[in-house]
Amino acid sequence: MDRRVGWTGTALAAALAAAIPCAQAADQPQWGARHSRNMVSEETGLADSFDPAGGANVRWAVPLGTHTNSTPVVAGGRVYVGTNNGSPRDPRLPGDRGVLMCFDEATGKLLWQLVVPKLTEITNADWYDIGITSPPTVEGDRVYLVTNRCEVVCLDADGMADGNDGPFTDEGSHLAGAGNPPLQPAAQDADIVWLFDMVAEAGVRPHNASNSSPLLIGDRLYVGTSNGVEHTHKRVPAPDAPSLVVLDKRTGRLVAKDAAGIGRRLFHGQWSSPSLGEAGGKALIFFGGGDGFLYAFEALPEPPAETPATLRQVWAFDGDPAGRAEDPHAFFDNRREGPSVIIGMPVFSEGRVYVAASGDTWHGKRASALKCVEANGSGDVSKSAQVWSYATQGHCLSTPAVGGGLVYIADTSGRVHCLDAATGQAVWVHEAKGEIYGSPLLADGKVHVGTTRREFWILAAGREKRVVSRVTLGSAMYASPVAANGVLYVATDTTLYAVRKND
Repeated sequence: MDRRVGWTGTALAAALAAAIPCAQAADQPQWGARHSRNMVSEETGLADSFDPAGGANVRWAVPLGTHTNSTPVVAGGRVYVGTNNGSPRDPRLPGDRGVLMCFDEATGKLLWQLVVPKLTEITNADWYDIGITSPPTVEGDRVYLVTNRCEVVCLDADGMADGNDGPFTDEGSHLAGAGNPPLQPAAQDADIVWLFDMVAEAGVRPHNASNSSPLLIGDRLYVGTSNGVEHTHKRVPAPDAPSLVVLDKRTGRLVAKDAAGIGRRLFHGQWSSPSLGEAGGKALIFFGGGDGFLYAFEALPEPPAETPATLRQVWAFDGDPAGRAEDPHAFFDNRREGPSVIIGMPVFSEGRVYVAASGDTWHGKRASALKCVEANGSGDVSKSAQVWSYATQGHCLSTPAVGGGLVYIADTSGRVHCLDAATGQAVWVHEAKGEIYGSPLLADGKVHVGTTRREFWILAAGREKRVVSRVTLGSAMYASPVAANGVLYVATDTTLYAVRKND
């Protein structure tokens, strides 16, 4: 029987403190700043521009695969980024696979990599050449990640170089893939500590990609499942599978899951990542649904229940009530009307949640809006919690950056929007002239964002629009930039740049 569990006031402060992974200096150990997942960095002294060809302000540059969606993460002297296997580093492992690369932060030397076979058992569950899209979360010597096979894995930050830590010891079979003889793990292979298969153990049926970035709170990992439609796009094969699961970070045991019924209303897939904030004296997990709703669940208390609990839903906000449909699949490939989805992460700031609701990028309407929602509510808050709504252009997969009384967000029409956080009024809009799938980073008084047109823009933050620089790179950008320890990291499809002011 499911147990519904909640917080007591004495546990709240500890939970919020525990949501910040341990890190050295000014590391960036997860996607987004601190527990709110806000795309804001406290780094200063970052370079205003860089020259990939001449090397000015480029500390190092290393090749990746041929398509990179994962935002880099920096922790413990290492840089982690997910990519595909378009440029194999290991001749034993050719072909289409997902890859997480671990580089030395100072030199860019490849230390080890996790190479994962395709998920072929479910049609269109692991799209061609998409690779690993999940930005990992790092705490100490542990790396938490969602693979392209819809697995949540805990990895040893040292890789296999210091031996096989266990309890998972079958890395050879995992490398080779089902039906193939095991391979002997090498020093540059990843060391899997534990593995939770969301397909086998949670009944999930992912579609196109497994895409969540784990949120770490104390001993709990909150992970989106990437549940979705079947390859025909006409139905959801696992409508009652969870969209959000909670695992014990020490063992990978399933601790809790949602029962919000998101799968019954999915338009395409479940690809958002969770965030954390405080409202009404409670620690709340904010989660964007593939059904277009923004959800708030109570965070789990410590210690965990003996049997998997059901996350208590506090409230739900419909990001697009006008587009709500009894049969969302009837609107597939309708670019004019239909329901919305949420793909970017919700960002909590000063009692409010900022999140983009958008027509599905691949099969939905060309309309999107950034929503500002009061976090202190209960039940269905669709008609009561909205503070303001701002229409972005085209589709919007972006996670907003909130700081200095302003909100920055980008969309696939190639526009970067700066809004007043209190009113939602546009302060300025920048035409980047290239589709933007990643999120803007607010750092060092500047807004950093890349486009599919191979241009990386650095704009002045604040109420006056000013272009600081524009850098043309060798391939498109889908990932978001990250700043850590005085260095700006920019991942294109094929190259990871570490940008730092020349001494």
